[in-house]
Amino acid sequence: MPTLDDFILGFDRALRTLAAPARESRPSPARAIPDAALSPAEKDHVARLMRINHSGEVCAQALYQGQALTARIPANREALQGAAQEEEDHLAWCEERIAELGGRVSFLNPLWYAGSFALGVLAGVAGDRWNLAFLKETERQVEGHLAHHLDQIPAADARTRAVIAQMKTDEAGHAELAQSLGAAEFPPPIKWAMALSSKVMTRTVYWV
Repeated sequence: MPTLDDFILGFDRALRTLAAPARESRPSPARAIPDAALSPAEKDHVARLMRINHSGEVCAQALYQGQALTARIPANREALQGAAQEEEDHLAWCEERIAELGGRVSFLNPLWYAGSFALGVLAGVAGDRWNLAFLKETERQVEGHLAHHLDQIPAADARTRAVIAQMKTDEAGHAELAQSLGAAEFPPPIKWAMALSSKVMTRTVYWV
């Protein structure tokens, strides 16, 4: 059962995710790559795509927090917390690249965080196999979403491409981790509903 300390730490993590610069444990893959000369339209489009990715990482922090809070097996809780640290790297990398492109993060991030945290808690309450199933399916969908973004990033923009490629690799690793810990498999209707809600979020964040 979660303790009072767990809730306090969770509240602190939420504040840091939404109101403070993210802290990376690994340097950005883009750090040593020179920036490309992009047109204003290209910079705007890439910044909006990275805003979507940033909001996705905000959601990931909330999901992992909710799932870890309600996970019943200590090893699973530790694995979720370890994956959350990699997701925080992604959050920092996205913030950095958005700033370089002259963009901004989504105004709706507090809403995305709250909703994702609630989903994470519900997944954890359902039991560890379903908790991990939710994680696995989320990461698989995010991996596909990042692959789609790579197709839209200008070939010359090696900095953004490097960030997204590493994020994609990490997400695939998180899905494999969930599988190795005993994740169940969601039926197609749940996967479809998750994909639909993700599409609504990404289209909204592109503009807001």
